[in-house]
Amino acid sequence: MADVTVYGFPISTFVNIVRLVLTHKNVAFDFCDLEPDMGSPGHLALHPFNRVPILDHAGFRLYETSAIALYVDEAFTGPSLQPEDLRQRATMHRWISAVNSYYYPYFSFHLSHERLIYPALGIAPDEKVVAHALPRIAVALDVMERELEHGRDFLVGDQLTLADIFVLPTMTSLSLTPEGQGMLKSRPRIGQWRMRMEALPAVIKVCATVAPHIGKPVEHARNWVETHRPRY
Repeated sequence: MADVTVYGFPISTFVNIVRLVLTHKNVAFDFCDLEPDMGSPGHLALHPFNRVPILDHAGFRLYETSAIALYVDEAFTGPSLQPEDLRQRATMHRWISAVNSYYYPYFSFHLSHERLIYPALGIAPDEKVVAHALPRIAVALDVMERELEHGRDFLVGDQLTLADIFVLPTMTSLSLTPEGQGMLKSRPRIGQWRMRMEALPAVIKVCATVAPHIGKPVEHARNWVETHRPRY
């Protein structure tokens, strides 16, 4: 039994960021699927804001993905996911903030929930939510396409960093929607970046664990219609 446990549900964008970091660092961990217990007292004891992921490292519990990712990168040996250069490190943190503020909210919270999560539960999508998201997604994609003009392999130079790992799961969820597929076709640099990312051993390994759950109903998401869905 590993002394690291990740709590979450399998298709969570932020859970998979944590799993990617741990896997890239070659850290053995157990995964505890909270899907049946989301919102329960047991879950809230782990995360008082009713979210995932949660990391337990030998009794030290931590929630919030950014905090977990930084902790894992510094607590364990293996290839570093943070640049040594101060300005590059600041750029990495800018990407992490952008994922939390702009990419995830519109790519996943708005679009992929309406196109993937709710339909799998027999809940009709809210087209107003989709319409609100699409121009904001276009802006975010244009920013990323422009940032990749430097010709290097990753978002912050030639080194894989937490910036890339934070962006990838959100970009993957976008790519599973019809609108996302169309928008991504006109951004070739993003396409090349995705190919490089999807060839990484850690990404291949984590994707294999997620694949069986894609398209399956996320039962606790029924409540999201009342608690999570944006209103326009």
